Amino acid sequence: MDDTDRLILGHLLRSARASFQEIGSAVGLSAPAVKRRVDRMVASGQITGFTALVNPAALGWTTEAYVEVYYRDNISPAELRRSLEPIPQVVGVWTIAGEADALVHVMATDMAEIESTVERIRENAGVGRTRSSIVMSRILERPRT
Repeated sequence: MDDTDRLILGHLLRSARASFQEIGSAVGLSAPAVKRRVDRMVASGQITGFTALVNPAALGWTTEAYVEVYYRDNISPAELRRSLEPIPQVVGVWTIAGEADALVHVMATDMAEIESTVERIRENAGVGRTRSSIVMSRILERPRT
């Protein structure tokens, strides 16, 4: 990946709907040259997909929490994914260093749904305990560039 590829990625991160022509004008390439570079980055796995960012409130998700999950024994990242991916309110999962084994981001319509989601996480026999932090307000979120 060279500096031009990084510039193209920066534009795609800010606006994945930008046309190849718009990106090309900004980075000094033709639209076909930008398309070739984007296609190459997709084929090589440097770009893993394109997505829309949705306002959580549009889905009715006005309550969110971060749940630290402590397992009794070791758990693999693959098993974490298998156990948590089916829960639609789980919108992010990370393995972390420290006492907890995983950090789970939960978004829901209300506190009752947060509670039932945490209970569903605890249904896994390997879970020893959880600790939840409720988000009061979002102050700053930076786009991933």
